[in-house]
Amino acid sequence: MDNFLITGIQQVGVGTENFTESWKWYAEMFQMNIRVLEDDTVAELMLPYTGNQPHKRHACIAINMQGGGGFEIWQYSERKPIPVNFKIQVGDLGIFAAKVKCRDAQSFYEEITAKYDKVSAIEIAPDETKTFWIEDPWGNYFQIVEYKDVYRDMHRNSGGALGVMIGVTDIEKSLTVYRDILGYDQVIYDKTGVFNDWGFVEGSEETYRRVLLTHSRPRQGNFSEIFGKSYVELVVALDREPRKIFENRFWGDPGFIQLCMDVVNMRALEKFCTEKGYPFTVDSCPSGNVFDMGEASGHFTYIEDPDGTLIEFVETHRIPILKKLGWYLNLKKWDVVKPIPKWLLGCLRWRKVKFTD
Repeated sequence: MDNFLITGIQQVGVGTENFTESWKWYAEMFQMNIRVLEDDTVAELMLPYTGNQPHKRHACIAINMQGGGGFEIWQYSERKPIPVNFKIQVGDLGIFAAKVKCRDAQSFYEEITAKYDKVSAIEIAPDETKTFWIEDPWGNYFQIVEYKDVYRDMHRNSGGALGVMIGVTDIEKSLTVYRDILGYDQVIYDKTGVFNDWGFVEGSEETYRRVLLTHSRPRQGNFSEIFGKSYVELVVALDREPRKIFENRFWGDPGFIQLCMDVVNMRALEKFCTEKGYPFTVDSCPSGNVFDMGEASGHFTYIEDPDGTLIEFVETHRIPILKKLGWYLNLKKWDVVKPIPKWLLGCLRWRKVKFTD
């Protein structure tokens, strides 16, 4: 294969101060309860973003079987995580919110508000979609978006990650990453003003430009069907100088730490990114070897957008299906363009995590 594929949003990274407590909350609220992998080792390769020192960490990738991207829940094991020391406002530089899909906004709103109170009213987004907001117990914002497509019906309202909202300083400059590299080439809306659907979030009374992007062509690849369609919303603050969300903090500290795209043919992608002026800043397999992530293996790399927001690329080689029986899915044996059959990926439901109080 001479070119690369981006198959969808694999996960949105969420740094936390308490791994177990956070995962339990995301499983309860968003059914992020399928363990794709879990690892408790040393992160040795992220030195540009961890003070040039390796650090032990506990991390997992969890998904919702109804489809969408997952969450990578991540905590330093020995170093004390440093939370942001100011109230993040919409438009601040970095990932401000994860977009989470639900099949029916009203039903999901009723389900959530019955057990949690940091929730906005249902609003109408600029594209006429029903939406509402949740602020988790640690100050992270999640925009719930009504989106009816379901990969595997688990008879629940919520799905996985539908996209992200990212603060940037210059939309046109940022498009060289999000449109030209990641493939979000279709503009759903490009609006400037004060927005009613943001009334719940910090800084909503100010003026912003917001551009919602999606991909005009369906994604291809082994996991393209479970990840599904996705969106990136770029936001520019027009009334103030935005702050960098991870300024003076490490990758992995509390907050949204990266947007991760699942890819095929990393070396072709590397060449393309370099030609566009965004070379890899981290490469787990510079010599072509395989990176072992405990239960899984693959190849990961990073680039930065023009404002320093981290974009991760992962080429997956192997994931566990039923570890007790030594059953792993070896992606090297699959046609890279064709989606994995639903019955096979459906077996991941056997990896559901049950939390006890």
